[in-house]
Amino acid sequence: QVQLVESGGGFVQPGGSLRLSCVASGSIFSVNTMGWYRQAPGKERELVASISSHHIINYGDSVRGRFTISRDNARNTIYLQMNSLKPEDTAAYYCNADYWPLDDGPLTDLWGQGTQVTVSS
Repeated sequence: QVQLVESGGGFVQPGGSLRLSCVASGSIFSVNTMGWYRQAPGKERELVASISSHHIINYGDSVRGRFTISRDNARNTIYLQMNSLKPEDTAAYYCNADYWPLDDGPLTDLWGQGTQVTVSS
């Protein structure tokens, strides 16, 4: 079994910071692209940031310049440093990974359970 375990969500005031982590573990040969998505109530899930195994990075327009994604390939872990948080950043944040399993199976897409980020005064 392969799983993504997220941590670091919580409650913060506007202008504050949070750091999310996501670890991929299990029967993994290698992990391709990993990323963070978010979904607020009544809205569609949207890309926050993604990073490839070669550290090619994409950011959603609404977070560019405030959020920073990074990656530790040796630990199959990504981090999302979120600064200057705004109330509109409030959402459930989901980790996503594309990985090659150990059993020579196809490239597989996996989602984490999500972690809540709430920005409010």
